[in-house]
Amino acid sequence: MPRGANLPVIAAFNETVLLDAIRRSGSGLSRVELVGATGLSAQTVTNVSRRLLTQGLIREAGSRPVDGPGKPRTILQLEPTGSYAVGVHLDPTVITCVLLDLESAVVEHTRRHAPVSGDAAETVLLAADAVGEILERSGVERGRVRGIGVAAPGPIDAGTGVVVSPPLIPGWSGLRLRDELAAATGLPALVAKDVTAAAVAEHWRDPAGASGDFAFVYYGTGVGVGLVLANQVYTGASHNAGDVGHSIVDPGGALCSCGRRGCYGESVRPRQLVQQGIRDGVLSRPEGAGDDLDVETVDELFTALTAAADDGGFAAGRILDHSIANTSLYLTNLSALLDIDRVVFGGPYWGRVEARYLERLPLQLAEDDMGIMTHPLTIASSAVGDDVAAIGAACLVLDRAFSPRSNLT
Repeated sequence: MPRGANLPVIAAFNETVLLDAIRRSGSGLSRVELVGATGLSAQTVTNVSRRLLTQGLIREAGSRPVDGPGKPRTILQLEPTGSYAVGVHLDPTVITCVLLDLESAVVEHTRRHAPVSGDAAETVLLAADAVGEILERSGVERGRVRGIGVAAPGPIDAGTGVVVSPPLIPGWSGLRLRDELAAATGLPALVAKDVTAAAVAEHWRDPAGASGDFAFVYYGTGVGVGLVLANQVYTGASHNAGDVGHSIVDPGGALCSCGRRGCYGESVRPRQLVQQGIRDGVLSRPEGAGDDLDVETVDELFTALTAAADDGGFAAGRILDHSIANTSLYLTNLSALLDIDRVVFGGPYWGRVEARYLERLPLQLAEDDMGIMTHPLTIASSAVGDDVAAIGAACLVLDRAFSPRSNLT
């Protein structure tokens, strides 16, 4: 049975409907166009737009002539300074923090090394300090900031904002990330899985005409996949979709922590590729470093490995090409399963392998073609850039505040 709703709830919902229509239009819409785009009456559009103008969330931005007789129509656009959101991405290697305006443009940005120890409390303090830094530099009043979105390695408990036993950073198990960061900053917070946040950012910034069915391969300390299906970000029953690390792609490959060999995540993650480089003599183990390299050392050695491959080093190139072959095998199965036609890559480690992957992965996919796909699979780099997960986390805050979510039925 439909639930009733009071008038303030309806008014707030209508405001988000108008804001969403204006945001998606790009160049703005007139009130007449908003009537057609939203299905609301002309009087409702007039009343709601007046409230949004008073709140400083939209602005009148010139006029547009009409076809035939009649007065030019005033165009309504988002007011970028009307509201802001903070996005934080916590990767075991790096902490990224961004401030987005209402148009989802990056106003401020900072990046810091994560604690080498992986200590959860220290990570939260560094993240809170980064938030304070970008707000101070921007001069934005805290009252205009809707909140903080945090992208974290999964699995997560989305309802409580707790990080649940992340395999690559066991020290974060049970971390009450949402509540601790909210307490440290004084701003409301939400927590999302990093690959979900990355998919959200890519979906918000999607190139015009791009497919609404794609996978976002997030390449960081580990690898994960965010999914956009039928133009909607897919999160799964517990908001933990995207754990692809234990899909077997190379049965004779490296031993994974799960006890099996050839898991996709282990076959491509930078730490494993660096260790292979050391074993093959491409890289030198730093003096005094044990088998368990810290995150900063892995980062430096991965840069050296990819540079050696770019310079034509055969052994270094062979290591990266093996990761490309494993990625192709995984994507061939994924694309056949979900009938996606586009795969987007991004994340903090992607830039160092981007050129080689974009050149060689399509060739490998063609070689691995199982003959069941009825369309090609397009490979692309993120339209958002290295900070895709942090930007996506901030977009989630804006989306929660300003996208229409009807609970009227």
